[in-house]
Amino acid sequence: MEQDALISPKEREKMKNMDIRSVCREDLMDIREVSIDNSLSAEEKRQEFIRQIKNPYVYKQGDYVVKLSFSDTDLTLMDCLKEYIEHIAEE
Repeated sequence: MEQDALISPKEREKMKNMDIRSVCREDLMDIREVSIDNSLSAEEKRQEFIRQIKNPYVYKQGDYVVKLSFSDTDLTLMDCLKEYIEHIAEE
């Protein structure tokens, strides 16, 4: 079973676009409570993570609400950090 079978494209968009300012904290899963069996395959681990966390884009980590988002770019994290450091050095 693929990840797409677990979450429809429409539901995935709804999860990605959730406004963390209006989310009910009690409805969010705490990522610290997610436990994945290391003997599972990579695909099974992804499925189990999604099953437990419910929304992989918005969840709790202790007292904090976390929202993940990804830029549509070819830049790596190292590219961004290098650009940031160069910008700071110019000031």
